This record gives sequence, C-alpha cells and structure tokens, in this order.
Amino acid sequence: MRIGVFISEVSGAQTTVEGLLDGAREAEALGFSSGWVPHIPWSLDGLTALALAGQVTERIELGTAVMPTYTRHPMAMAQQALSAQAAANGRVVLGIGPSHQSVIENLYGLSYERPAAHTREYVEVCRAAFACTGMLEYHGEFFDFAAPFTVPAATPAPIMVAALAPLMLRMAGEISDGTITYWANERALDEHIVPRLSEAAANVGRPTPRVVCGLPIGVCDDGDVGREQAARIFEAYTAIPTYQRMLARGGDDNAPADVAVIGTEEEVAARLRSYAETGVTDLMAAVLGLGEGADDRQRNRQRTLALLASL
Repeated sequence: MRIGVFISEVSGAQTTVEGLLDGAREAEALGFSSGWVPHIPWSLDGLTALALAGQVTERIELGTAVMPTYTRHPMAMAQQALSAQAAANGRVVLGIGPSHQSVIENLYGLSYERPAAHTREYVEVCRAAFACTGMLEYHGEFFDFAAPFTVPAATPAPIMVAALAPLMLRMAGEISDGTITYWANERALDEHIVPRLSEAAANVGRPTPRVVCGLPIGVCDDGDVGREQAARIFEAYTAIPTYQRMLARGGDDNAPADVAVIGTEEEVAARLRSYAETGVTDLMAAVLGLGEGADDRQRNRQRTLALLASL
C-alpha cells in the first residue's frame, strides 16, 4: 500500500497558495508517494492547485480528490487536466466524481440526473480528449459535440472515479484507472468496494484498478479523547446520504470517528495494516492535528506525519 497525504485542507479551513506550496514541498521531502487536493467551494480550484504544486515538486504524484463532474463540461475538464499534467511533467491523476445530490442541486442549481450514467460518459469523453488527436468528438445521451481540441506537451493522465455505490463501482472497474473512497472502513472495503471493482474489471478482461482510500488519521496519546474531538469535526458528514450508506456498510453504529484512524503511533500503525490487507493500493491520508491547544494540535500533526513517513 502506497502512502500519500492531502497537501491542502480537506474540511472547513481554507488553503492559501502559500499553504498549498508548503504542503506539497513537505509531502515530497518526507518521501510520500502522492499528494492530493480536494475541490471545495471555499478554497483553491483543484486542478489549478496541482499545476502550482507541480512547480515546487519533482517526484511526487499529484491528484484531485475529487473534481465534481456536473459543474463543468468534460472537454473543459480535460483541457484543464492536461494543462496541469503538462505543468507537472506527467505526474497528475484526475480524480473526478458526481459529488452529492444536495451539493449539485442546492449549491449549483443543476440537475443530478442519473449520476452513474453521466459519469460513465464523462470518463469516456476525457479518455478521448487525452488522446489529443486534434479533434474531439462524442455522441452520447449527456454529451453530443464535435470540436477541435489539443493541449501542447501534454500526456494522458490516469482517471480515478469516486465510486461508492454498486453502479459507480461497476463503471469504475470497467473503464477507469481506479476508485477513490472516503468514509469506508475495512469491512466496507473488503466486502463491498474491492470485490465489486475487481469483478467488474475481470468481466471486461482488465486487471483490478487502483483503490485509493481516503482516511482522516491522527496520532495522539488518548484515542478515546481524540475520537471525541473527531466526532465533532466530522459531524456534518453524517447528514450526507452517500456517506450514510457507506458508513452503514461498515457495520451497525459505524460513525466517521470510528472510520478515522486515531490513537498512539502503535495503534495507528496496526490499524493501517488492516486497511492494507483489504486490497487498498493507496492510502490518501487527511492528517489531523488533534489536541486542546494550538501547540498540542501542531505537535500531534507532526507526530502523525512522522509516523506515516516512517511507514
């Protein structure tokens, strides 16, 4: 299991350009395999962030987790992804997903019609665009167009899909380079995500794609106290139906603070080994700084980064 980290804030805090660049430099210096950014309405555009991070790093893979599909045309998404890919010298992973009905309909005022079918066409358009033949043409149910298209000095980027539901996992296994999960514990991965993804890929003669597992991770001296703090931080996620269903697949009364990996260095390391045993290929760590005061939170954040780097 490769270990990567978010290089910008995932939850409520904003990330400045300076903070993003510091996060990218830190992740590469610590030896992590990948650095990830979210795309959230109150912070930097995800693909622009990767283009910037590519300027201050040389080795680390850079991915979005994830860009929402409904809010921009796939040709526009492909052009921006290929531009970021050129800026980062071929290290970009395009993570995309339909987001959530409440977000797309209430925040953006757009239709959230048939997300799995919509995402399948979206991936197919992006894949065709990445060929950079000079013309991009697609005729489907959601997208029907023909246009000149190319990006200089760009190479195709892997396309990862945020897939949690059965139809999305089947689509991801059939045509994508992998899935990106969040709030999936070991049981949900072992019994639901990895088997469905593997079966879908095998049915079309493909090897199992990558499984990128997003997890909040925090080292602290008292795991119970840390989980109480995490429960307050992540309370809003329990109101999102997609995550409710994923948490339910993890077992009765499973909550975000239970999925998060929190405890001493030894406890966190042991829990991460259990995730590796499910077939997860990549860990995408959202590093938590848990504690009562600013100094304590910063110290525990550094402890968490040091542990993950050692693994």
